[in-house]
Amino acid sequence: MSIPYSGTLRRSGGVVSAIGKQLRGVNLKAAKRITVKFDPFGDNVTHTRNFLHYISSPKIALTNPNCALKTEIVCDRSEPTVDVLLAPSVPESSKINKVTLKTGNLTCLEILQLLNKHISSLAPVEQPPATIQTKTEKKKTKKK
Repeated sequence: MSIPYSGTLRRSGGVVSAIGKQLRGVNLKAAKRITVKFDPFGDNVTHTRNFLHYISSPKIALTNPNCALKTEIVCDRSEPTVDVLLAPSVPESSKINKVTLKTGNLTCLEILQLLNKHISSLAPVEQPPATIQTKTEKKKTKKK
């Protein structure tokens, strides 16, 4: 009698590949402004700074060129936060205007997961463009 295999066939890619996977899913169409606020001398600010680095990349910015990314550096030992002000079209359906993530005890991966869960899910779905048939394709469909 043997025990059935219960596990993965290969090892995971690690935290870096998980962050890359979350970054591919980021869609900022629902956001109007993102404000990252942190105290550089405070504790647990490294992951928030890494998140700021990832979210400011050109690929992420292309998902919504109208989304403003603002950084607030404070010196009051406050907890790092990420505030996302939603676009005017989104609050009609979701009844919220602003999402605040307190990132003091979160890792960069967890911040990205929360961003995808709460912000990217509110983004409007793009309609795929209609395919245009050529003359030869039209003739083929008529013959059948």
